[in-house]
Amino acid sequence: MSRFRKLVSGTIAAGLFAVMATSASAQLSELKIIAPAAPGGGWDQTARSLQQAMVAAGVAKGVQVVNVLGAGGTVGLAQLINSKGDGNQLMVNGFVMVGAILLNKAPVTLDQTTPIARLTEEMEVVVVPADSPIKNAKDLAAAIKTDVSKVTFAGGSAGGVDHILAAQIVKASGGDPAKVNYIPFSGGGESLAAILGGKVTAGISGYGEYEGQIKSGKLRALGVSTEKRRSDVDVPTLKEQGLDVVVTNWRSVVAAPGLSDADKKKLSDAVEKTVKSDAWKEILKQKGWDDAYMPADDFAKFLKTEQARVTDVMKAIGLVKS
Repeated sequence: MSRFRKLVSGTIAAGLFAVMATSASAQLSELKIIAPAAPGGGWDQTARSLQQAMVAAGVAKGVQVVNVLGAGGTVGLAQLINSKGDGNQLMVNGFVMVGAILLNKAPVTLDQTTPIARLTEEMEVVVVPADSPIKNAKDLAAAIKTDVSKVTFAGGSAGGVDHILAAQIVKASGGDPAKVNYIPFSGGGESLAAILGGKVTAGISGYGEYEGQIKSGKLRALGVSTEKRRSDVDVPTLKEQGLDVVVTNWRSVVAAPGLSDADKKKLSDAVEKTVKSDAWKEILKQKGWDDAYMPADDFAKFLKTEQARVTDVMKAIGLVKS
């Protein structure tokens, strides 16, 4: 073999070895995903769905989901923050945690984490019993204008996305958001019973939670909280009915603080490959989640904006002192 051919062969072999090495290093060996809530909830479902899709997409050889309960996810957040520099773990979080941090006066914040990606969002829906005299969002706004104290909303935990939406609806209707009459329930079944039993004026939750009752005719959907109407959901937005309100329950993943640039890129690339996979797209379809993927830098900016917005609303409704 000529000297030139040997040189070329050696260069090609070196190139192939580098590609193979890069490909091998691109796959995570072991990854831990913290679900900062009990099994079965939204964060847990997101974590386990991500686990399933990552393995199916060949992004990671092994993915472990660990549930860390407590204080609206802030116990899990503290655990992540204490793992400074650990590039082999992620934590699922979302809109609800932003409010929980403020409500619980947590000593830790999302600013201490490394934002990796926003993953999904889920629209909220406002419902009333089928026999309610309130037929649409304009009727609801009129009732609020008449006497805000007599309009009661049922939803999830205080300071969560349901509570924030209720306050925004009151504000958009010309009422004082500090006077929102909101009744938090620990479970969807309890709030549904209160709505169907006429114990409250209206209920708020993720659309999927009430979809069955809406389709069966037990509940009337007054409006959804998205910017634009969805083609697959025959419910008008609050905005198109004159209430300038847009709130979605987004979910995301963050990593530990103090990551190297290489580790941040490794995790970001792994999540990006996952959300573009067929396995993830199928999960979104099954769960009824909307794809809201936002890469690390864009998500970091979005997170700061959301934190400021939620803080303002929670101050307005008296859950956080000015």
